[in-house]
Amino acid sequence: MPVPLHTTGKASFDDIYDRPDPRAYYARMSDLDYRIPELAKPFFQQQIREYRASARVTTPTVLDIGCSYGVNAALLRFDTTMRDLAEHYADAGSDRAGLVRRDRARVTAGGGPADVRFLGMDAARPALEYAHEAGLMHDVVHADLESGEPTDEQRALLATADLVVSTGCVGYVTEKTLTRVATAHPRRRPWMAHFVLRMFDFAPIAAELAALGYRTEQAPGLYEQRRFASEAEQAQVLNTLSANGIDTTGREDQGWLYATLYVSRPLPKHHADTEDPH
Repeated sequence: MPVPLHTTGKASFDDIYDRPDPRAYYARMSDLDYRIPELAKPFFQQQIREYRASARVTTPTVLDIGCSYGVNAALLRFDTTMRDLAEHYADAGSDRAGLVRRDRARVTAGGGPADVRFLGMDAARPALEYAHEAGLMHDVVHADLESGEPTDEQRALLATADLVVSTGCVGYVTEKTLTRVATAHPRRRPWMAHFVLRMFDFAPIAAELAALGYRTEQAPGLYEQRRFASEAEQAQVLNTLSANGIDTTGREDQGWLYATLYVSRPLPKHHADTEDPH
């Protein structure tokens, strides 16, 4: 069955985010060698360390935009890999309730760093609810901030974020979402670290963040996200990159989507707060 294309030009995987548990998600992503969350892990860990060293916060909150089933949180909380997670769910013979109990037991037994709080945001309710019920996320925000402002309750949760991360949602979300997240707190701005596919231009987001007092830097290097899901997806992405003047030689033309890391941090006067929010 052909893989449908999203309006962005990427393959659409909407169907796997509407499942009640992650089994179909990890099976499909494993087939495509999806690896960007694992490659992002050490960079996110470094951002957490640097934030803790620079701020009066004992337990920083990491907000994962487009968190789906809590993939980044699982990688950051456990000594695990994408392959391990795929096998973890492939071996699962339980129903959803059994999977939730098994994951919650894993979190309780040794849920990684106790001095980090994980907050997830996604427009896909089933995936988000699983991440929360399984204990991978301490709290969640079900919202589409492309279409409107957060509610007061959502804003209050978003305002607790110290570090905002993502590994594949930019393109689906734009400066609308990220500025609404950045301004959730009235007095301070969270740090941000986003892995962005090369087919998407981060400049409009960087410009909006700059107006809010951020400085954005593009980190060196390119990072494999996953293999193309179809020849049609590859052709569409290659056309987009070519139109943007991006050389795909030895990269996307070899069958992989590639991402760039953008780190955005508020200038000191925008980062300071009078009280530790935690």
